[in-house]
Amino acid sequence: MTALQRRPLADQAAELLLERVRSGAWPLDHRLPGEQALAAELGVGRSTVREAIRQLAGRGVLDSRQGSGVYVVSTDTADDWDEVLRRGEIVDVLEVRAALEAEAAGLAAARRTPADLRTMTTALARRGQVAATASPAEYVDADLAFHRAVVDAAHNAVLAELFATFVPRLRRAMVAMVDLDRTGTTHRDDQDAHEAILDAVRDRDTGRAAAAAREHLAAVHAKGADRGRP
Repeated sequence: MTALQRRPLADQAAELLLERVRSGAWPLDHRLPGEQALAAELGVGRSTVREAIRQLAGRGVLDSRQGSGVYVVSTDTADDWDEVLRRGEIVDVLEVRAALEAEAAGLAAARRTPADLRTMTTALARRGQVAATASPAEYVDADLAFHRAVVDAAHNAVLAELFATFVPRLRRAMVAMVDLDRTGTTHRDDQDAHEAILDAVRDRDTGRAAAAAREHLAAVHAKGADRGRP
């Protein structure tokens, strides 16, 4: 049985019209049927059709031309402003994260204790055990536990305090980034990159640890910048 739709009819009508554009049924410069015909076809009122057309016009897909009709002017929607702002915040947060955590990884390689190493190893193992069906928040929490362990191993009180203050905003950005992923995958395929950081810290190789962290976070940054783009 099809689940009941609780969204406004105009939103649902707009999605149906957009599907026709994206499927190629209505190509560029195609003139849409009149409001009455669309209303009858969709089983809604003409006011609902008008609102759906207004929505798609605002998103750059349709254009209402006085005395001529409604035409397809784009085969995809412009990004919603909420999503644009979310992606902008993600990128800003990741830039700060890269600077902070690369320094922390280098210091951790020089200062880590056996206890620090055990904490990092355990956190990384737990990260790798997160189920593929886990929520974005569950995945991000497991991921951040490892990165927090690396920062703690740096044994720099100011750095640890900065990271602790930064974590809530970083967590929101990371959850949003995973949530915005439209491919159906997440960032759970980069366990090797985390293992490279741990190996360098274990070997007390400060340069390699910082470089591994920087390389990993650059890859995350690239994903964050691309996330949500058509």
